[in-house]
This record gives sequence, structure tokens and C-alpha cells, in this order.
Amino acid sequence: MIALLWLALSIVVIVALILWVKLHPAVSLVIGTLLLGALLGMPLLDIATTTTQGFGSLMTSLGLSVGFGIILGQLLSDSGGAKVIARTLVGLTSDRFAMYGLAFAAFVLAIPVFFDVTFVILVPLAIAIAREARKPLPLAIGSVAMGAGAAHTLVPPTPNPLAAGDIMGFSVGYMVGVGGIIGLIAVIGGVTVYSMIIDKVWKPEHDVAEEPSLRAVPGEDKEPGFWLSLLPILTPLILILIGTVWGAVTDAEMPVLLHFASDKTVALLIGTLVAYLVASRNLSRSEMEESANNAIQSAGIVLLITGAGGSFGAVIKAGGVSDLIAEAVAGLGGGHLVGLLACYFVGMSFRVAVGSGTVASITTMTIFASLAPTIGIHPVWVAAACLAGALSIGHINDSGFWVTAKIPGFSITGGLKVYTLPQFIASVFTIILVILGSYIVPIS
Repeated sequence: MIALLWLALSIVVIVALILWVKLHPAVSLVIGTLLLGALLGMPLLDIATTTTQGFGSLMTSLGLSVGFGIILGQLLSDSGGAKVIARTLVGLTSDRFAMYGLAFAAFVLAIPVFFDVTFVILVPLAIAIAREARKPLPLAIGSVAMGAGAAHTLVPPTPNPLAAGDIMGFSVGYMVGVGGIIGLIAVIGGVTVYSMIIDKVWKPEHDVAEEPSLRAVPGEDKEPGFWLSLLPILTPLILILIGTVWGAVTDAEMPVLLHFASDKTVALLIGTLVAYLVASRNLSRSEMEESANNAIQSAGIVLLITGAGGSFGAVIKAGGVSDLIAEAVAGLGGGHLVGLLACYFVGMSFRVAVGSGTVASITTMTIFASLAPTIGIHPVWVAAACLAGALSIGHINDSGFWVTAKIPGFSITGGLKVYTLPQFIASVFTIILVILGSYIVPIS
């Protein structure tokens, strides 16, 4: 059990370096990785080699996919397509169900688009809808934060769920299906509960700081059609799902061309090319180049953190710690309920400590990478439980918190009520659905 103590110590060091020394999360993760290897008694050269191989292995299967996904989302945002999708989806609902429409629009947009961008696009719409439907503004803002947070955490091609399959060894199509279905149900349930309690906890005298501060959205006067805007999102998701479903329902060999196109990297490349074609109707070549360059800058940060998490996971596996964790959780009894709850609460602990949902997701999944076979369930449920924990409690050490609080003009307490609270509610629904799903649908 001393190995588990060394793991705990290395995690404490990583968190301390991020919070108090203010090192970049990727740097902190690598330092923690090297420390863990040394504490486990691994030879120094093996530690260095394993760290490098862990980073490279994850990047080999994930690097291009994440990069293409981020470029796709940036083009969708800059071409105005994201706004068209948002307005159209919200317009399909009546005043009574307007908050569900907002949350659903945020959910769809956040599949390819970063949380911050999704939120900026939807805030003006949320304010208008709240006034027209005579709903409290914090309810509208919280619904957007909930929908965007759930999709960004649970549905590929955003980095956290996209990495799940590579870390735990399953087709990303399972994550698309499970994350999409569970995430959407969790958002519907979350909006219902949130709408019941927001009036009871909202105190305008304490929670409102100033008038809303709205930023301009790129491509404001350049908007493609609704279905054309959806095409870059649907194309890769459908291709990935076809490949996964084919392998799950038939033993027949998949046609070579379809097998090629359903690979996640190729599927996301095709989706990105579709996004270029859609954007070319409204953006010049130089504007598309600038959009892609901005996306690549964002991708570099995400990939560095993700790869560093892969290094940490490689040392955990090489040192035998992941097997010890799986055996320890299984030894507690209670079937896989205990294991999934352990994933959830460890993910929650990381999210509270470091703020970054990416760091929380990647680190938690690497820790529990060997759990699924030990407790006898498909690894997609373990990944979803880890991601649910990473969704749970974002607060003042999270950049998304400040975006959600400041743009609508809310105070810190207001931010906690429109960002932390709704996402926590969604995370609770998510882990409940994950546990139920693992019993009802034991994916083989």
C-alpha cells in the first residue's frame, strides 16, 4: 500500500505547484510524474523514458484529432454558424420551455466550440430570451453554463472525452453515444431542478455587481444557414458512430473506405474540411487562416496538458499503481457502485483543487485506467464517472467561472450560483445516470 501513499504525495505536489508556486499545469504534472517514478523506485532512465513515451503515445492517437476539433469549432464560431445554430434551436421552443432551449443550444454548440466562446455567443441571446419569456436572468445564464459545461466535459471532440478512449482503451464512438445521451438527459433534469431553486437562493443585492458587459462576437453579420452550420458538427460524429456501431452489431468486415473514414482523426479532418467550406461562404481566405491560427494556439495549451497527463498515467501503470488502485476499490465490495463513486469523488477533488476541468479529467482517468476490468464493466462507464466528477465544482480558480460571472455583471456569489451550482447539479444527474446505465446497459 506504500505505492498508493506515494501516488497521493505526488498528487499533493502537483496541486501545490499549480496553486501556490503558480507553475503551468503541464509543468506541474511532469514534475509530479518524475517524483512518483522516483518514489516508486523506478530507475531514473526508465522514469525519463516512460514519461516521454506516455506523452508521445497519447499524442500519437490524440494530437491531430484534438487539433482538428478545435479548428472546426473556431471556424464555426468565426463564420457566424454557431450563432445561427443557437438562435434556431432556441426559437424552436415556447416561452415555457425557453430555458431548456437555451441549455440545449449551449449543449450542441459546446460539442465543437470551447466553453468560453459558447458562453459569449449565447449571453446576448440569453438576456433577450429571459426578458421575452419573463424568466429570471440568472436562470437563463445558469442554463447556458450547465448545457455548455456538460457537453464540453462529456461529448467528443472536446479534449477531455476524446482522450477517454485512448486512456482507457475503447472506441471513441462509445463516448459520443454515452456522453451525448447521458449529458443531454442530465441537462434536462438539471434545468428542471435549477429552475426550482434559483429564486430561493438568488439575492440581487449581493449577487449583482454591475450592468452586463457584452463582447462582440466574430462574424456578427456573416451567417450561413442552419443546416449548413450543423454539417461540420454532424459529419465527424456520424462517421465515428458508424464505425463503432458496425463493430458492435456485426462480425462482417467493414468496407475499407468506411473503416478509413470512421477513424476519429480522419473523421475530424473531414469535419474540419466541411467547416472550411461552410466558412468560405462568409470569410475570406485570410480570415480563415487567422481563425485556424487562433485555434492552433489554443490547441497547443490543451495538448500540452493532455500529454502531460498521459505521462503521469504511463508512470502510474509502469509502477503497478493502477492495478493496486483497481484491486483496492474492488476489495471494498459493493459491486461497481463503489468504483464509479470513487471515480466521481476523485474527479471532484481535482476540480475543486486545481480548477481546470481538463487537468481533473485527464488525471482522474489515468488514475483509474485499469479499474474497469477489475470491477467487470465497460470502461466507458468508468470514463463517464471520472468526467462527471470533473464537471462538478468549478469555482473562483476556474477561468470559466469569471467569464460566466463578469459578462452578465454578477458578483462572486452570483457567479457561484450561475456557474458552480448548475454544473454541480448536472454532475449529480450525470453520475446517477452513469451508475444506472452501468447496471442496465452493461456494454460488452
